Amino acid sequence: MLPAVRTGGHFMPRWLLPENISDVLPREARRVEHLRRALLDLYRGYGYELVIPPLIEHTDSLLTGTGNDLDLRTFKLTDQSSGRLLGLRADTTPQVARIDAHILNRQGVVRLCYVGSVLHARPVHPLAAREVLQIGAELYGLADRSADIEVLELATASLHLAGLSKVRLDLGHTGVVRGILELAQATTSLVDDLLASLSAKDIPTLQQQSLPLSGDVRTALLALARLNGGPEVLDEARKKLPATTAITAALDELAVIVERCGADDVSIDLSDLHGYRYHTGVTFAVHTAASPHSVLRGGRYDDIGKVFGRARPAVGFSIYLRELAELAPADTPRAILAPAGDEARLRALIAQLRAAGEIVVQSLPGETQQVHESEFVFDSVIEHSAGAWKVVTSRNNGQKT
Repeated sequence: MLPAVRTGGHFMPRWLLPENISDVLPREARRVEHLRRALLDLYRGYGYELVIPPLIEHTDSLLTGTGNDLDLRTFKLTDQSSGRLLGLRADTTPQVARIDAHILNRQGVVRLCYVGSVLHARPVHPLAAREVLQIGAELYGLADRSADIEVLELATASLHLAGLSKVRLDLGHTGVVRGILELAQATTSLVDDLLASLSAKDIPTLQQQSLPLSGDVRTALLALARLNGGPEVLDEARKKLPATTAITAALDELAVIVERCGADDVSIDLSDLHGYRYHTGVTFAVHTAASPHSVLRGGRYDDIGKVFGRARPAVGFSIYLRELAELAPADTPRAILAPAGDEARLRALIAQLRAAGEIVVQSLPGETQQVHESEFVFDSVIEHSAGAWKVVTSRNNGQKT
């Protein structure tokens, strides 16, 4: 029997996975699972309750209000039972918003967290996986900046817990550009063009596009494209942007967040419009020197529950867990190597050690330890000496065996 299948006139190995889909092998799986447990414990310590939404939903619920980008990344299929269009989730946040708005239906502040796979019909970037393990936290029911600060503090704590030595937080706020565009009173098509040029920091094009606007608005838009850097950007923005209520409130909120977020370094880009159609306030991302892509993204999205009947204030973040685990410091767990055998006192000692939290690997008859296959450092072994089974330091001095 051939270990391959015929596809498009060619034989393909049966073990070959689709593009941008991969197995999680033991060493990586151990790191991912360790991090998953630690993060969920961290979130529970802040009072965030775990929810587990389904992998598949009706698309009119899954994609409502999320924008075109998520729609393009969502696998779709027809439900054979109802004939309705279903989607495999590409992001968990809309599902958690549905749970808060329609299923839990609680009053006041609700803190929820989640972890699970999401599937992307198209990878986020060429090297990105299409099956992503996503973990995150959401806070509903409070529009005050204290909610943003708590979520940002939790996001920063997540990355410190993963062992990242320096967390750089990139901040933005959709309220700034919204405040300027409200003064512009421009057509929808012109607003779209202005947003595209701002995102690309294409100042020559922005100069041309803003010619029909008033002098104050044009000056503000051109200044906005250059307002990026450290926290000093906020003082510069107060000098160069109109002092409207909306713009001043956004800058004040960012100033408080810079002081309270707990990040090691903070950068601000007031023309960063990632998720502009989706976010309604502060936006943030975390980058590290070890990765060209952000390891965490989040922000405020107060309109997300509107389609479910409750337009609740909401702020949260999500992390791609495998990518974060890759950045975490590598470690190999230490274990105790036990000999093969079924003697009662040996079995009792092994059980006692495992109950105390030790990893004990007992050799099976005929088993040999393969150095390149081992996932453990055996720094201790169980030996029989003077009529008793004892744990002693390995003669290999902690080297893999």
